[in-house]
Amino acid sequence: MARILVTGASGFIGKHLVPPLRDAGNEVFEVDISSGDVAEESTWSVFPRSDVVLHLAGKTFVPDSWADPAGFIKCNLLGTVSALNYCRRNNARLVFLSSYLYGNPKVLPIPETAPLVVNNPYGLSKKLAEEACWFFSDSFGIPVTILRLFNVYGPGQPEHFLIPSIIRQVNAGHVIRVKDLEPKRDYVYVKDVAQAIIKGVDCREGFRIFNIGSGTNHSVEELIRIIQSIMKTDLPVEVDAERRKDEIMNTVADITASKHHLGWAPRWTLHRGVQDMLFGDEPAFKGGETWKE
Repeated sequence: MARILVTGASGFIGKHLVPPLRDAGNEVFEVDISSGDVAEESTWSVFPRSDVVLHLAGKTFVPDSWADPAGFIKCNLLGTVSALNYCRRNNARLVFLSSYLYGNPKVLPIPETAPLVVNNPYGLSKKLAEEACWFFSDSFGIPVTILRLFNVYGPGQPEHFLIPSIIRQVNAGHVIRVKDLEPKRDYVYVKDVAQAIIKGVDCREGFRIFNIGSGTNHSVEELIRIIQSIMKTDLPVEVDAERRKDEIMNTVADITASKHHLGWAPRWTLHRGVQDMLFGDEPAFKGGETWKE
């Protein structure tokens, strides 16, 4: 058992993380937007002492980062520095949720040692936060575990992300419209991500970085086919033939280190994960006759 402070506890991943943490007997203190700005040191001064901080809070949607790069850097970098300062004061360890930072990879699957390539303000904010984690760990001895998340999906994800968007369009029953069918991504289910974070609670020393992905990849075209198969539809697909600047065409996480050193491996395939989104305890969309069994 541990005293655990979770930032971003009411967010997409946090909602899937807090219940199993409590079920395991941990004392969990939840921090969300109502608790104050995590980028401000004064916000952290009122939090109770904890053994470990799970730092989930941050701005996440890449397109928004182009409109507000300063806001993303303030929240994601200074919020992480404030978390590190809290750990320094309270002799606590940190688990930091980072992101995919490898750009267009030269080798697949992608190991944690691959070069980091920043191609948007969101990625820059996460890279700078990782550098702060390394500095505080090296200079002050704070145990830090960084989890580089690949493409997370699951119940509660905002609809502007790809998988919820496709499900919504299939549920509407008209046509599925996407920008590009070709890009391949490593999709990892949010419940697997929650278990990876829980494993990180037991990392008690040093500075470690782990990829968190499924170790497989799927194109947008394959994704649509899987979703339509599960939802028993055969809707037409329209493609805008619009490719974003610096589009990453293929990603697969090398999760060897996560398996060997973190003791974590994904349990959910993409097919099972989408099924759980639609028909599990917390379905992503309710009331749509198109997909109801």
